[in-house]
This record gives sequence, C-alpha cells and structure tokens, in this order.
Amino acid sequence: MKHIRLLRCRSVRVLWLSMTLSVLGDRLYGLAAMWVVYEATGSSSRTGLVAAVESLPYIALGGAGYLVARFSRWRSLAWLDAGRAAVALAVPLFWSPDTTGFLITLTLVLLLGTLSAVFDPNFGALVPQLVPVEELPLVSGLFDLTSRIAGVLGQGSVGVLLLLVSEIELFAVDGCTFVVSALALGWLGRRTASPGGGEPPTGPVRATAGVPARSLLHRHPRIAIAVAVHGVALFTAAVSTVGLPPLLVSRFGQGATGYGLALAATAAGGLAGNLLTGQLAGRPAATGSSGPGGSWISTYCLAWALSGCALAGLGVADSMAVVIALCVLSGLLFPVCAVTLRAHLTRFAPAERLRLLTVDQTVTRSAGMAGLLLLPPVVDAAPAGAFVGAGALLSAAGLVGWWLGGRKAP
Repeated sequence: MKHIRLLRCRSVRVLWLSMTLSVLGDRLYGLAAMWVVYEATGSSSRTGLVAAVESLPYIALGGAGYLVARFSRWRSLAWLDAGRAAVALAVPLFWSPDTTGFLITLTLVLLLGTLSAVFDPNFGALVPQLVPVEELPLVSGLFDLTSRIAGVLGQGSVGVLLLLVSEIELFAVDGCTFVVSALALGWLGRRTASPGGGEPPTGPVRATAGVPARSLLHRHPRIAIAVAVHGVALFTAAVSTVGLPPLLVSRFGQGATGYGLALAATAAGGLAGNLLTGQLAGRPAATGSSGPGGSWISTYCLAWALSGCALAGLGVADSMAVVIALCVLSGLLFPVCAVTLRAHLTRFAPAERLRLLTVDQTVTRSAGMAGLLLLPPVVDAAPAGAFVGAGALLSAAGLVGWWLGGRKAP
C-alpha cells in the first residue's frame, strides 16, 4: 500500500494514529446521540434537532475567516481538542431523558460543535504541510482512511461496548479519545516549534482568510460546483441520519443491533473504497487534474450521482440483505468524493486552502442543518418515500454538476 510510505514519517504516524482514535470516538458519539435521543423521545424531529444544533457554529463561523485562522497552529488545535474532551466528558454527567436534561445536552452539543467548527478546517489546511508536494494526493487519502477505519471499528465494537457501558457513557469514551488527540497535537506543536520545523506562519493565512468567498469561488468555478453538489449531498443525508432507525424498526423489526450492522456495512464499504481510491492517488483522475476534460470534477459529481441511487434504493429495499448491500455501495463511493475534492484542494497555497475548506464546511453544514430541520417530518410521514425522493434529488444534482463541470474553466 502506498500509505505505508507516508507512515514511515514519525509526525505523520503519530498524528494519523491519534486522529484515527479520535474519529473512532466520534463514531461512537454519533451512534450514542442518535439512539439516546430517539429512544427517549421516539421523535425523528428531536433526533434531527440534536444534529442540527451541532451544525449551527459551522454556519456562524463561516464568515469569520480571520477568527478561524487564528488557530492555524498545531498547539492551538491541541487546546481545542482539550476543550472538546472536557465537553464530551460532561455529557453523561448532565444527561437525563426529561426536558431539562435534553436542553443541557443541546447546550453541550452546541459548545462541542463550536470547537469542532474551528478545529476541522485548520486541521485540513495544516496536514498537507507535513509531506512533500508530490505526496499531497496520498496524504489526503491517508487521513480520509482514519474515518473509514474508525467507522468499521466503531460500529463493529459498539455491540461489545454496550455490554459494558450504557449508550450515554459512549460520550465519555469520545472524551477520552479527544484527550489522546490533544496530547498528540501538543507533541507535534512542540516538535515543529523550532525554526524550519513546520509550524506555519499565521500572518498570510489570516490575511487570505478575509478574502470574500464569492471572489475566491468565482476564480475557481469547478470548486464552486463541487461545493454546491456537496451541499445537496449533506442536505439529503439527513434522511439517512434520522430515517434509518425508524425504517429498520418499522419495516424489518430491527433495533440498535440492526442499526449498528447497517452502519458497519457502510463503514466497511468506505474502508474498501478508500483503499481502492488510494491506488489511484498518483493518477490525474484521482489527484485533482484540471485538464480539458475536468476529470476530477467528473469523478466527484458522478460518484455523488451513484450515491443518490443507493440512497433511493434504501426506500424500496425489501430485505436486510439489500439494505446491507446498498450501505456497502454507499460506503464505497464516499471516499471517492472526499479524497477527490481534498486532493484537489491540497494544490492550493495554505491560506487559500484554509479559506476554501471553511467555505465548503459552511455550505455543507448549512445544507445539512436545513435537511435535519426540514426532512424529519417527511421521514415521520413516509420513511420510504423520503429515501426515494432524497436519492433522486442527489442523483440529479450530481449529473447537473458533472455536465456543468465539463464546461467550466478550471
């Protein structure tokens, strides 16, 4: 595997291992949040509200590029992860199924989202500086692999963990993983603090962070198209996020075990998809080529179009075997989308890369929150129809993006 070469670098290895553990904790957190709220309330709308609240800071901070850029150092990210650890560890202490406990949990989720909204784009902008320019596409695939491995381990181990702890205590597990991540980031910050050690200058980053997003996207229309398609994808993902539990319960009589199995199938597909995508990391189609055919945008948009077909298929699936197969297919396609866009963005200077990552994050979180607020009532009314409609919308957006992308200049 080409990823092994990158892991020979100590800084990359330590960061990758700690991030894999951290993302594993996030997967457990996500599973806990969805099931805890749904079991306590029986409402898809309240389940969607929890996820929507976490997205609010991403939207609010989207226009505060200068503020986000103030944390463009490894040591700053270490402090952010320490804060995320404290918040995650506090959730089990204050959770209760009554209204007061629910509101306190929403507040903690909002705080956790604020810290993550600052952390995520800065981390994405800093990682490429750890490797030579010729290995930028590979490092995008390597760090996408963290979420794929964590997904498999998270959903695969949740059944065992729930024999030892309750769902709400999975938040505490997430907090412990943030502690490990904070320590690794602090070590990397000290290691890179010496002259030439790799800690980036924040002055230029902050200056470009203030560039209007519209101007930047106007200069790079294919990225604007990719961000728009990504937004539609996150909007429609709300159907799966809040609709999969009730669909499995109502149609197949499944509980948390069946839900974990479906998520594990998606994660396993994602792991396989990442490994396949990684083998193409040195080729133009996978590294963000902006040649005449616009291969990167074609790959990106068509992958999302196929994901829409898989999403629609869940609405008409007649057995758990079909559900599992569609989840694997969706998982296979997710890394293609993620790695293709991230690999293209690594070709930009750090300051522009941070701004574009922030824009993508803001658009997708806004769309995701809109989906979580608007689509749960549709899911409650007609779960199968919601999946079919959302899948058709995503497929249409992917095909339109593919058509437009082939006609736009890089």
